[in-house]
Amino acid sequence: MASQITSSEVLRDVRYEIRGQLANRALELEKRGYEIISLNIGNPGLFGFRTPETMRLAMIENLGQAEPYCHQKGIFPAREAVVMQQQNRGISGISADEVFIGNGVSELIDLSLRALLNPGDEVLVPSPDYPLWSAAVALNGGKAVHYQCSPDNKFLPDVAALEAQISSATKAIVVINPNNPSGAVYDSNTLQAIVSLAEKHDLLIMSDEIYDQMVYDDAEFIPLATLVTDAVCLTFSGLSKIYRACGYRVGWCVFSGDLERAAEYIHGMELLSALRLCSNVPGQWAVQTALGGFQSIDGLVEPGGRLYQSRQKVIERVAESDYLHLQTPMGAMYAFLRLDERFADKLDDQSFALDLLENHHVLVAPGSSFNTPYSDHFRITTLPDTDSLDLVFDRIETCLEQYS
Repeated sequence: MASQITSSEVLRDVRYEIRGQLANRALELEKRGYEIISLNIGNPGLFGFRTPETMRLAMIENLGQAEPYCHQKGIFPAREAVVMQQQNRGISGISADEVFIGNGVSELIDLSLRALLNPGDEVLVPSPDYPLWSAAVALNGGKAVHYQCSPDNKFLPDVAALEAQISSATKAIVVINPNNPSGAVYDSNTLQAIVSLAEKHDLLIMSDEIYDQMVYDDAEFIPLATLVTDAVCLTFSGLSKIYRACGYRVGWCVFSGDLERAAEYIHGMELLSALRLCSNVPGQWAVQTALGGFQSIDGLVEPGGRLYQSRQKVIERVAESDYLHLQTPMGAMYAFLRLDERFADKLDDQSFALDLLENHHVLVAPGSSFNTPYSDHFRITTLPDTDSLDLVFDRIETCLEQYS
């Protein structure tokens, strides 16, 4: 009898529960005729948000030029548009040669870590994190060392504690700002402290800024690369969130800082990019229009805008609840909610999420999916309209009443 074909042992350290067992169970329930409200993924197109029409037209008008492979780093107009955006933000000394276009930020995270890591190398990753970061570190032979961004500290890192986790094996530090899942937006003092730490210990800085313009109230987004001089910084962003174009699969990463030290690393990225030939070409033609045109996200995150109003609805419903708590999200499109202490011995995030799905047909992401040491949080996207969110919170309250 033939032996079972098993998966790679490296997958034992890989988690991506946002699209894991709960999401699979939700699909099974939908096949049985149940209507599931899925809040596990930040996917604007599923909630009625459209990509700006000018971007769609730019892609359509250039389809004839999108049929051949392009340069492995991406088409020049897209890379040059990224350079212009970075220069407008005060980041100097870069050219299109330091910009890589990928199939979303996800691919570029994988490529940049593959080009960097040797077996056993460590990468400092925030907790909570977007779990792709931890997974990509493991898949490329490294070890993710999680530095705590505690709810008690508004999900900001304790930089002194972070420094204590640096070892001789540490190669890089990851910053996710605005943060997914917490919605935290890092202030200048915190960012400067992280940069100083990276420069002191000769660490590569990897700054995930996919939600860069999605901030609320008086929160200010500060591009991390503007603070870097003596280190090497990789900035990641793309079209998926700010421009509501997830399906286009267009992201970019930009090298800045002390570029002379990064020459061999950049060459490694070029090699890996060439091995996959190039990223999706049609979507790249929307980049120049997106970065050079009217920023429609501004109207969505201002008071009265749909993203702002949905976030406000979440804040209001949590304030009215006896069962939930929330550190107000200042950026991105998520709320990271905490179950009240009364449920500590009765309910953890996984069992709550399963009950909520099976019996109330709402799909959320358990907080421990984001590599937290605690299991009393869960994440929802704030993309639904306010009426839908009212329905969601009615169901959450009903679910938690039975345990109270």
